Amino acid sequence: MSLLHAADGLAALAAVVVYLYFASKSTAPQWAELQLALLIGVPLAVRRQWPLAVFVVVVLAQNVATVLQITLEMYLPSAYAAYALGLLVPRRRSLPVLVGALPVTAVALVVGQPWPDDVGLVGAVSVILVASWALGRANRVNRAHRARAERERAERTVEAERRRIARELHDVVAHSLSLIAVKTGTANHVCADLPEVARDALVVAERTSRDTLVEMRRLLGVLRDEDHAAERAPMPGLADLPALVGAARDAGVDVELAAGAPELPDAVGRTVYRLVQESITNVVKHAAPASCRVTIALVDGVAVVEVVDDGPGAPDPLPQGHGLVGMRERVAVYGGALETGNRPEGGFRVRAEVPLG
Repeated sequence: MSLLHAADGLAALAAVVVYLYFASKSTAPQWAELQLALLIGVPLAVRRQWPLAVFVVVVLAQNVATVLQITLEMYLPSAYAAYALGLLVPRRRSLPVLVGALPVTAVALVVGQPWPDDVGLVGAVSVILVASWALGRANRVNRAHRARAERERAERTVEAERRRIARELHDVVAHSLSLIAVKTGTANHVCADLPEVARDALVVAERTSRDTLVEMRRLLGVLRDEDHAAERAPMPGLADLPALVGAARDAGVDVELAAGAPELPDAVGRTVYRLVQESITNVVKHAAPASCRVTIALVDGVAVVEVVDDGPGAPDPLPQGHGLVGMRERVAVYGGALETGNRPEGGFRVRAEVPLG
């Protein structure tokens, strides 16, 4: 903004100098020369602070200078002020002021200028003033449109982030609560006959609940301004797959990680982790005890994730719960493909292709 104010200051100085020169060539009273030059030029320096008042003062001063036959140009200072009027003042206030200034200016031109073509002169000055105001108005509207577009883009970004957090929370809660439910159920059934097994199951449930609280605190932390260490912790990725597999084994699902995790971009790695997590969660909820095989490979720039189990399979038609919908949304972000369904030999299969590009 400092450059814009400097430009206004230079314009004000130039207008004062020019009108002092005009006054020296005219027969106007000496008392009026300096005052009119200052009234025409100086207000332009503050046209952004008081655009309406500046326009009124400059136009009236130019009209007086015209009547005294000092003005020798096409009302450029008034046009400079008219642009700020259209740019900074709402139309319901600026337009009446502009319309009121036009006839006053026309009378001053007819009275003060000894030119034979009064109509042409009045028309030219009117066009200049109206065009300057219209240009400022158009710029104001354009700025408002850009600001609205920025707000809408920010709102879409916030909404997308909320959806992402909702998916993350679903994955965390569904996986962890499924595991906790399985282990506490096991402890409840064997606590009398196999207290050691029950104790081990409760230890797993306790550890899982604590880990879940940490991850939920990290996810919800993005909605708060507090700066906790848990909120700064990285989101889970491929490096966390062994821990995920271990937790599933504790829940009674024998998970085999058939291939080492390939080198993937962080965002794709997080997506792959969530796909595997949701698939294993479904096995824990619907097929345990069962065996499960997880394969992750990189083929021609596409991360291929496959999770198969030997459980009883899914009912037909397959229910489209939040988990499967969330997986489809995650894959769709990258323009990939997701296939889910029962295997002919038994069990259930999830296969996702996530392009790295």
